[in-house]
Amino acid sequence: MAISELRFLVAEDHEFQRRIVVALLAQLGAQTIHEASDGRVALAIVQDPARPIDIVISDLEMPGMDGMEFIRHLGESGAKVSLVIASALERKLIASIATMTEAYGIKLLGIVEKPLTADKLLALLQRHDASAAPAARSAKASLAFTLDEIVEGLRNDEFEPFFQPKVDVATQKVKGAEALARWRHPQHGIVAPFAFIPLLEQHRLIDDLTAVMLRRSAAMCSSWRAGGMDVTVSVNLSLVSLSDVRLADRITKIVREQDLDPHHMVLEVTESAATTDLAKVLENLARLRVKGFGLSIDDYGTGYSSMQQLSRIAFTELKIDQAFVANATREESARVILGSSLDMARKLNISAVAEGVETRADWDLLVQLGCEQAQGYLIAKPMDVIAFQDWARSWTGLH
Repeated sequence: MAISELRFLVAEDHEFQRRIVVALLAQLGAQTIHEASDGRVALAIVQDPARPIDIVISDLEMPGMDGMEFIRHLGESGAKVSLVIASALERKLIASIATMTEAYGIKLLGIVEKPLTADKLLALLQRHDASAAPAARSAKASLAFTLDEIVEGLRNDEFEPFFQPKVDVATQKVKGAEALARWRHPQHGIVAPFAFIPLLEQHRLIDDLTAVMLRRSAAMCSSWRAGGMDVTVSVNLSLVSLSDVRLADRITKIVREQDLDPHHMVLEVTESAATTDLAKVLENLARLRVKGFGLSIDDYGTGYSSMQQLSRIAFTELKIDQAFVANATREESARVILGSSLDMARKLNISAVAEGVETRADWDLLVQLGCEQAQGYLIAKPMDVIAFQDWARSWTGLH
């Protein structure tokens, strides 16, 4: 969407500063610009149906309702706006407020330090179109289904894996794909996992879905490898399943029945996997490694005992949570954590995969830090098997 079509709100108590931002927006082509002298006025504008807003540019230090309280109310209101934070506060503090903003469910386009310039502002505003993608991806996650509907979908074989590529950062060759569960619903189309996985886990029926994902993913990987693609496939395991000591044998049987050697499948578990029913979880994971499966610690960095988990379990892969990847280009602390995680993976001789790579800046930083593999929308979105095969045949790398 062109800047001239976007509707802006500038929340800034200092009139001269506010006028500068308004002038910069006008210089960039904005035609609809509302102004507010504090958070209370800004919130009233956002909540006014007669004055729809696409992007808010807000200061943090304002009298009355300050920027942080405004952000809280903005998140709680569910307003579908993007936010730019403009502030002269120290970077560490702003980074913390940025994390708070995203925790409130607000799409943060970025942080701009005062004084603002047209170039700084334009670089953030250009992210607004890209920010529509996550909204579209999650639109169907709000659909509500009953357990009976989900079970019926499983009986009708309506669930399938969508594949998101993992590429080697140095060579840009396709190294594998993560299988992500999707429901091809006869009325609602493709439904995201948030709409069905929690209910299946709650009623301890997640193993039925896991079996579908393992069988279909293993069959496709076997086919790809037979056709000359040297790739692996990754499948997520639910924590609910890991406390059943028969799990490893069941997984091995399903995968081998599809003519796939377990060495070509990676099983992803979250950091909290080894905190529930510890002995049985460790037995399962150890048995899976003995049988040849790779093990990946998913969303690394978001748990409370990351290093302890790495010492307990023979992981072969570390997947760095997308929050650290996305923030590393703008926050020094996230960059340090990302760099340290990659360095630790090298020293432990395990693969490192950065997930959630969505911008060229993210990619360039991963190249600079020597990350082994990357996954994210910059490379490709999750796709059904036919689209993935077409994509893999035509992929020539980022240019």
